[in-house]
Amino acid sequence: MTIITATESPAVRLIDPDAELEFDPDDVYDGPSKSQKKRDVEALQDMGDELVKLPDAQFKRIELPEELKQAVAACRKITQNGALRRQKQFIGKLMRSVDPAPIQAQLDAFKGVSAAENAKLHQAEKWREKLIADNEALTLFLNQYPDTDATHLRQIIRNARDEAARNKPPKAFREIFRVIREAMQKPD
Repeated sequence: MTIITATESPAVRLIDPDAELEFDPDDVYDGPSKSQKKRDVEALQDMGDELVKLPDAQFKRIELPEELKQAVAACRKITQNGALRRQKQFIGKLMRSVDPAPIQAQLDAFKGVSAAENAKLHQAEKWREKLIADNEALTLFLNQYPDTDATHLRQIIRNARDEAARNKPPKAFREIFRVIREAMQKPD
């Protein structure tokens, strides 16, 4: 029986006590793990799935890159499971080449998740109530949002008051809200 010492064996390496001082874990980091990359891709596919399931009115309003919008529109028409799955994977692939943050913000706004969006809705409702209740509110509103068509707004306020007096469906009431929201969304 022969004894091999550490100096004789090429397979055994002696540990250099100074080697640890030279090792920096930040030098070895080469990006996110494979699992993290997979989670990111699945999250993008889930976002694409949300886009496919949007109601028509919201889908028409959402701003997407043209190729992605066409892929989502095509996916909305597919009924076969295999083709649907492949198209959703393709949408996920397209999502990797765009910034998902603005898309997610729009989806959150549609879901009402955004606190700022909720605050704007409440403000618009308050304006509508003030405009219907008080003639002076129209002047205040037009001072704050000067690009608004004053004649049109005055007319629908009159119509909303008439609808309420006659117990008619609130068509003008809703129209006031739409006009207010448009005025509030215009850049200053």
